[in-house]
Amino acid sequence: MKEVVIPYTPRTLQNFLHKKCDKNRFNVIIVHRRGGKTVFSINHLIKAALTNKRPYPRYAFISPYRLQGKATAWDYLKQYTATIPGVKANESELRVDFSINNSRIQIIGAENSSAIRGQYFDGIIVDETQNVAPDLFDTILRPCLSDRNGFAIFIGTPRGRNYFYQLHQLAKQMEGWYTCIFKASETKIIEDKELKDAKNVMSPEAYAQEMECSFQAGISGSYYGSIMEELDKKGRIKNFDIDNEIETETWWDLGINDSTVIIFVQRLKDEIRIIDCYENSGEGLEHYLGVIDSKPYIYSKHIAPHDIRVRELGTNKSRWETSKEMGLEFDIAPKLSIEDGIEQVRQILPKCWFHKQNCNKLVEALKSYCKRWDDKNNCFRNRPLHNWASHFADGMRYGAIVEPVQRSDWKKPIKVNTAYIV
Repeated sequence: MKEVVIPYTPRTLQNFLHKKCDKNRFNVIIVHRRGGKTVFSINHLIKAALTNKRPYPRYAFISPYRLQGKATAWDYLKQYTATIPGVKANESELRVDFSINNSRIQIIGAENSSAIRGQYFDGIIVDETQNVAPDLFDTILRPCLSDRNGFAIFIGTPRGRNYFYQLHQLAKQMEGWYTCIFKASETKIIEDKELKDAKNVMSPEAYAQEMECSFQAGISGSYYGSIMEELDKKGRIKNFDIDNEIETETWWDLGINDSTVIIFVQRLKDEIRIIDCYENSGEGLEHYLGVIDSKPYIYSKHIAPHDIRVRELGTNKSRWETSKEMGLEFDIAPKLSIEDGIEQVRQILPKCWFHKQNCNKLVEALKSYCKRWDDKNNCFRNRPLHNWASHFADGMRYGAIVEPVQRSDWKKPIKVNTAYIV
């Protein structure tokens, strides 16, 4: 029999991870940047796919975005499977099929989670877990593993105490789970001189997060991360009794092709109580009005973004008109710049209390909502990154800008006297 050699020699760390992940069904692996996470992940999936004796094994490498997975993992998948006879690589599907046993490995983007729902997997690896939606595993991926008793490996680098941190803590307690942290100062994969140079140019927070795998460091570029952490320290994010007799507002981000988010808010004196939150996608207005009606709250107003008045080409009606005909009339949020809206959310957050159980995903979204990184100029752009957290943050923004808009000193115009005295 001809022997097929895959051109992969694992590093010491990668070899250790292969052995650990073979022993445990669920694994949470925290590794510093440039630690070889992606190469490990692809080769772990290849080995699993080739040794699985079940009919039609299916495996997935899941990135926060499909394009990200294509950029980071697709070339590796093709490279390490090129020597295997009968392998077919499908560029459009980002998929490799093995004719040996009809197994398959596919690169998938977590941003289109509805496309994952209903599939089955013998194993999955979630890359950059710190950047995926916190309910992706619970509601979508976990059921996909059930009928095949499939494994899951969550791999990434910290980004504050978000869902990835919670998984790390869970794995410490659950039977059949394993977790570990590998810091750059300990693995010695990156040379000491390079680490020293990196430390000199990176901020202390960024270095602690990216190289030393610190969950304590604040999220780089986060708009609300430090405020949310402060609220958590003060006990403002917790389960509390909800008084259904207090009037409730709803703050909406209405998506067409994206998610729709509804935030339920009560005001009591100077407090803003965020009592509930709902998210879904692919549903019509009738569905969301049904959600509103199903809640035990007494509503005072419903706030929607200004573009709810835009008429749709097919019906020549706006969603504002359609919802009014269905019995719900929206108040329209003012049309302000995103920057002013973000500033207004920063102003109201210190007044907020969040119901931990009902608003867990909203809380994680506000921690994760951050500026877009500009690779070309090596800096953060003053525009938000559009990801799973955006819809929750937008809903908060539309509700916040109904308040009188306040601006920090740095946003106010500066008077300049050009009448110089000579």
